Amino acid sequence: MDEKKSAAQKLEAFFAGKGFYMVLMVCLAVIGLSAWTLLQQAGTGSESENRDAAAVSGIFQELPYPVIEPQIPVIVTEQPAAAPEAPEETETAAEEPEPEEPTESAAEQPEETKPAQAEERNFFVWPVNGTLERDYAMEVLSYDPTMQDWRAHDGLDLAVAMGTPVKAAGDGHVSGVYEDERYGTTVVIAHANGLSSLYANLAALPTVREGDIVTVGQVIGSVGDTALCEIGEAAHLHFAMYREGMSVNPADYLPG
Repeated sequence: MDEKKSAAQKLEAFFAGKGFYMVLMVCLAVIGLSAWTLLQQAGTGSESENRDAAAVSGIFQELPYPVIEPQIPVIVTEQPAAAPEAPEETETAAEEPEPEEPTESAAEQPEETKPAQAEERNFFVWPVNGTLERDYAMEVLSYDPTMQDWRAHDGLDLAVAMGTPVKAAGDGHVSGVYEDERYGTTVVIAHANGLSSLYANLAALPTVREGDIVTVGQVIGSVGDTALCEIGEAAHLHFAMYREGMSVNPADYLPG
């Protein structure tokens, strides 16, 4: 126990005297040596890095600089197609097509304004033998003495004495017997080829009925005064004709 105390006292005395300075010097020496070693290592690293940087710089100096040329856009336009060459003319000219002949149906189709054919004229007769009081006028206006104005007139007014017999202008059948509010007692006869004849301003009692078959020249009634729209004229027969329901001039179908 005494020996341990003695050693501790000696160590304390040593540090209290010159030993302290010696330990301090040793520590300083160690610190300095460590600092010098670090500086050497730092210097060596710097030199290595410098050598590496120099080497890399030398490599880039030896390599040629690339030349970058500006990129100029190229515009490509399509060339127009060459015009086709005209075909060479052949010695033989193309034959012209012959005009087609009209078909029978087109040739036979009747025209509404077509004049009556000879056989149609021979088919009809005058319903009365009288003078022309008022003519057919559908394209131009005619003067109406009853209404005292100018208007169309779809038939022939044939002046005769009151009560004169009226004959059928052609063969056919009676398609109508009626009282017209303007033309009075009226008889209509249907004929061939789409033709029909109308007899107006008749006496109140015609001699035929609807549906009767009549022959050319057969008496169908007599002249009266029942047409209120033509009462201002002399006694007469109002005679009209139609083809397919369209008004036609009776003079084109009656014998001249």
